[in-house]
Amino acid sequence: MDSEFFILGLTAEGKQFRPSDWAERLCGVMACVAPAGSGGPHAHLGYSSMVTPTVVNGVKAVVVNHKLREMQPMAYNFVVEFAKDNNLQVVDACLLPDAKG
Repeated sequence: MDSEFFILGLTAEGKQFRPSDWAERLCGVMACVAPAGSGGPHAHLGYSSMVTPTVVNGVKAVVVNHKLREMQPMAYNFVVEFAKDNNLQVVDACLLPDAKG
């Protein structure tokens, strides 16, 4: 399983980060950062597998794969600095697949 971290839509003080679509905006900017071979004719219509929006316990978040650091250091730096600049909580974790059945 890949190593990941979450940028939560909560400031260090626990306040909700605005605007409400921040995660989608950040992931939209990072959509061009994708592993080789993951493209296809409609790749521009989706998010990168390296930086994806999600919701954690009702809080918007962005999941960042640590592999991004090796693949695209400038992109990795961009998301890390975004979190720092906006005083957002960052948590090391991994996204588990949904249970089926």
